[in-house]
Amino acid sequence: MSKTYIPKEISWLSFNERVLQEAENKDVPLIERFKFLGIYSNNLDEYFRVRVATLKRLSQLGSKSKDILGYNPKSTLHKVGEIVLRQNSRFEKIYTSLICELANHNIHFVNEKQLSPVHAEFVRDYFITEVRSRLMPFIIESDKELPNLTDDAIYLAIILRKKGSDKKRYALLEVPVDVLPRFVVLPEEGDNKYIIYLDDVIRFGLRDIFFIFDFDDFSAYTIKLTKDAELEIADDISESAEFRP
Repeated sequence: MSKTYIPKEISWLSFNERVLQEAENKDVPLIERFKFLGIYSNNLDEYFRVRVATLKRLSQLGSKSKDILGYNPKSTLHKVGEIVLRQNSRFEKIYTSLICELANHNIHFVNEKQLSPVHAEFVRDYFITEVRSRLMPFIIESDKELPNLTDDAIYLAIILRKKGSDKKRYALLEVPVDVLPRFVVLPEEGDNKYIIYLDDVIRFGLRDIFFIFDFDDFSAYTIKLTKDAELEIADDISESAEFRP
């Protein structure tokens, strides 16, 4: 009888894809489908923090790593990358479809460029009174190391530009989701309800944050930092493969 061993890292990704299937299931209530997307994302963070980090450390051992695991960690990492990219593409499609379903119920997600005058005034006031004092941006310097970034934190990676010039600088800013809600509810307009991400509230106020610099064009991209759990390799070797007859 032939034996095929499936690395547990690959098997686990199949499990997490089942969570995506629940988010895709139209028989599941809409709010629960959003929760399944959150579960998928949180699971993936922990997966990279532990499983992927262990594979990367083992891959540095060269040929010994295959003897330890029973399979090649480098090729497994490559396969993990392919699967995660495919699943994340599916995640984005599901998320977009759920946002459209919310709109059908008169609940709209808007960004900083889609605000009505009333909403723009509300966001400006909220930024000044609740958000601005909780932000600690820092400029990235090529000759200096990055500060000790917070694990599992959400950041804005910011590009500061001068129009008509090649002048450019970069900055990082932690989104303070530990003290402020990630979603900000805007004033209703008629029967319509509106929600904006805290990230977009900060984007709205970028000019105010960096007013001391000679820049007039700003762009910011939301990123999330997941650090290596720094476990001992021996702690994560047991049951390193699953058997399928």
